[in-house]
Amino acid sequence: MTDTSSARPAGGEARAPRPSRVQRLMRYLPLAAPFLLWAVPCWVLLYTGQHWPLPVALAGTAASVLGLVVMPLAMARGHGRRQQDRAAILGDTLLGVSWILFTWSVLLGVLLRLALTVAGAGDGPDRARIVTWTVLGVTAVLLAWGYAEARRVPRVRRLDVRLPRLGAGLDGLRVVLITDTHYGPLDRARWSARVCETVNTLEADLVCHTGDIADGTAERRRAQATPLGTVRATHARVYVTGNHEYYSEAQGWVDLMDELGWEPLRNRHLLLERGGDTLVVAGVDDVTAEVSGLAGHRAHLAGALNGADPDLPVLLLAHQPTFVDRAAAAGIDLQLSGHTHGGQIWPFHHLVRLDQPALAGLSHHGARTLLYTSRGTGFWGPPFRVFAPSEITLLVLRSPHARG
Repeated sequence: MTDTSSARPAGGEARAPRPSRVQRLMRYLPLAAPFLLWAVPCWVLLYTGQHWPLPVALAGTAASVLGLVVMPLAMARGHGRRQQDRAAILGDTLLGVSWILFTWSVLLGVLLRLALTVAGAGDGPDRARIVTWTVLGVTAVLLAWGYAEARRVPRVRRLDVRLPRLGAGLDGLRVVLITDTHYGPLDRARWSARVCETVNTLEADLVCHTGDIADGTAERRRAQATPLGTVRATHARVYVTGNHEYYSEAQGWVDLMDELGWEPLRNRHLLLERGGDTLVVAGVDDVTAEVSGLAGHRAHLAGALNGADPDLPVLLLAHQPTFVDRAAAAGIDLQLSGHTHGGQIWPFHHLVRLDQPALAGLSHHGARTLLYTSRGTGFWGPPFRVFAPSEITLLVLRSPHARG
């Protein structure tokens, strides 16, 4: 692996685009979300014709009010200035519980009640109580399953990726992608070690981490991140920043990854050579870097490619799929990204898709560019994954010029 570019980002690229309409809307959504997440299930499950005994109705209402008050307070203490891990765990868990309960209260509250009415099953109160117990049962099952999915070592997802410009000497190159590990309030040092052990079984030529290593500073999450130093690759281990690094002293994470033996590709590239052929491996800072206020941090594709032969194929690491528009305009062959978590908890998938050009998997953009979006290796916030399993990805690069 040969470094052919400066470690410092070059200047001269246009500023990052203004936030999208969805991004601006998301800034205000947290103000109304807690009320909706707790009030809607309370109304659907307790006050839409069930005629519960008064103690049951009061207990359910009190639980909803308690969740409405405690959740935002705990999240503020956990993710605000205080950074209290126990408060973060409580707030994040309540957020996941309320989201799943809200989702299935709305869906089953409408669909199941309609089906029961059409089928003529029971009277009004009976149908309402059937809906309530069904919603609670589905929520309990999804919470248990989602927690197990979030805490397990991810399954390995394998796929071949054909790159028309890839030389025959690079055919079969094994690229392993991990991303969005999100080491955080829940101590996952053992999980981290097991993930790294799994990566090492894949005999990678190149291992990539496309950001969002953790929630918290490098000093605070060092124990969980340290196993990354055990990852093996025959050519290189490369890393780019994600948006969450810029909430937690990004330069500290760049320095720690460098210390652990990873190459931080901060708007620069390396050359991977094998069998007489060469692949440009480039990386850019996250698109949120420029507004972070950190000197020298910005997403600068021209700087990342500075000095690279334009006739060589390029593998680009960029945390967010939305960067693919710039990648396609520059004729990048393959972009690797994370960020979306595949939605993490259905149906949040649909909101993510409004903001990103891809949710998960391989997609085509422009005349030449392929984008692979990982569902992520860890989880953010709520310790649940529902219909969005985590992954460790093995991409085997294929050349159309390979013999046999």
